[in-house]
Amino acid sequence: MDADIAFLLFWAALAFALAVAFVVTTPINRWLMGRGKGHAIVHAWH
Repeated sequence: MDADIAFLLFWAALAFALAVAFVVTTPINRWLMGRGKGHAIVHAWH
C-alpha cells in the first residue's frame, strides 16, 4: 500500500498480479471454450 505510481514497486506488483491472473485463468478459459462455453455464452445470461 506504500507504493505510489512513480515507484518501481507499484509496477512490479502490477506485473506480478497480471502474470498470476494470466496463469490462473488461461487453463480455465481453455476448458470452457473446449466445452463450447466461451465468454460470450457464459455472460449471455446477465
